[in-house]
Amino acid sequence: MNGKILVVEDEVSIQKILAFEIQQAGFEVDLASDGQIGFEKAKTDQYDVIILDVMLPKKDGFTVCRELRSLNIDTHIILLSARDTEFDRVLGLDTGADDYMVKPFSVREVASKIKAVMRRKGNTKQQQTDLKVVSTPHRQQLTYKSMVVDLDKFEVKVEGEPLEFTLKEYELLTFMIQNKGRVVSRDLLLDQLWGMTFYGGTRVVDVHLFKLREKLKAYGISFKTVRGVGYLLEDDAL
Repeated sequence: MNGKILVVEDEVSIQKILAFEIQQAGFEVDLASDGQIGFEKAKTDQYDVIILDVMLPKKDGFTVCRELRSLNIDTHIILLSARDTEFDRVLGLDTGADDYMVKPFSVREVASKIKAVMRRKGNTKQQQTDLKVVSTPHRQQLTYKSMVVDLDKFEVKVEGEPLEFTLKEYELLTFMIQNKGRVVSRDLLLDQLWGMTFYGGTRVVDVHLFKLREKLKAYGISFKTVRGVGYLLEDDAL
């Protein structure tokens, strides 16, 4: 299982332990000891996953994550923090992180999460092959109302205008379109998009659905909340 991982951590002991465990899992590891160096590496190189500590010198992890997302860098980001309140978890996810782990943590769990991300990347490619899509000589697309999702370019256009989404938002949107007309539970979304190794709870699903709603509500595209169950993207063909 190949992949390149960036670890941004200022505590040398934690950095070394993470690097060893990730390498043992078969991944290439790049290291950064402060937020500014980590930001520059993430901005200029290609990584599959970024392990990002929150309390960093020069630039904190929340800021690094937010600035990377503002540059449309959609690499999977796992935040590490000693703070365990719901507010801190939601704040981390609001900056654009895909996962949030509380210190002290198991380094094997980190490696397991990375493996899960890589498996989902492979599954996403396979799902795109298996989807019933609108095909052209060079493109595969999903459509919903005025929205077109280009599965080859990972691009979303609504009324002909491109909209920017993080990778997790894109995966969530694609999954909801694939399952339009069905109520999709939070647990199913959590399992399919974050994996069984994610322990942050279904709140992460609500946060990402909220972001999708905010970006799409101006175009008349909405997700219905089915209380106690999950979410529904109504089938416009019905």
